[in-house]
Amino acid sequence: MRTVHNLTELGAQVAPAVLTIGNFDGVHLAHQRLLRKVVETARARKATAVAVTFEPHPIKLLSPDHAPKLLTPLACRARLIEALGIELLVVLPFTRELARLSSVEFVRQVLVRSLRAASVHVGPNFRFGYRQAGDVEILAELARQEGFRLDVLPTMEVRGERVSSTRIRELLSVGRVNRAARLLGRPFSNFGPIVAGLGVGRKHTVPTLNLAPVEEQLPQIGVYVTRARLGKTWHESVTNVGHKPTFGDHRLTVETYLLNFQGEVTVRDVEIEFLYRLRDEMKFQNPAILKVQIQEDARRALKFFRLLGRFRQLRGGRLTPSRQPASS
Repeated sequence: MRTVHNLTELGAQVAPAVLTIGNFDGVHLAHQRLLRKVVETARARKATAVAVTFEPHPIKLLSPDHAPKLLTPLACRARLIEALGIELLVVLPFTRELARLSSVEFVRQVLVRSLRAASVHVGPNFRFGYRQAGDVEILAELARQEGFRLDVLPTMEVRGERVSSTRIRELLSVGRVNRAARLLGRPFSNFGPIVAGLGVGRKHTVPTLNLAPVEEQLPQIGVYVTRARLGKTWHESVTNVGHKPTFGDHRLTVETYLLNFQGEVTVRDVEIEFLYRLRDEMKFQNPAILKVQIQEDARRALKFFRLLGRFRQLRGGRLTPSRQPASS
């Protein structure tokens, strides 16, 4: 996949574009359906499959106090979008100049003149142009005027729940990582560098990996069954998102205890997949009592993974997030 960060980088477009536009935060199931439709249509029309997104998130510029924490940073979004078959990712720097473009100017300058749009695919709540004055009805009229096709995909629901980045953030904020995974189509994860901790785990309880401070969305404070990716290898784990209250008042940290792991960690980065919430973070009387609780957390996590393995064997393949077994 080719990625450009400025329309001037496009050069001369040989093939017309079949495209979609959005923030694609989370690249959840509704985004995936939209992106796959673009790829399918582009291949049928021998056109270029294009996704147009923005960096930073528009709300971060226009109303920073109300900007949401991202589910997926740009690098992660790009990787997920590429995996769906998109050939060209256009990352438009969201500036005040871009924000001031009217609906007509945005369509004519960006979609028609720069990208040679032959077909545009969006969701039913798509808004664009100055102060988001444009909607799908205005886009349909502009499509007729400019000669490109418009396809508006319907709202997507999973088990009666609307698939949206906002809803996923709401679920994560109350620790419902399994329900968030249903809407994402995969477990929610955080990725970043491994940093040195305070050493209290290695000294008093169990050794842990510490994720560098996360600017993006995190699940609610608590203890989770997780998987940790080190390099290309996934490891069963338990992760605490919290402030380590047993050892005083600390900044928010993400600490992961690798189960059945021996040796030294030699990689610099870790990805943590959150599968199931075990409990709230609690303050214990002393580290010895906390260590006993961590061992109980590990026991429950291992039971979760045993059940998960049995379900996979019964179904003969990878288990979908909505069918993950509950831990007792």
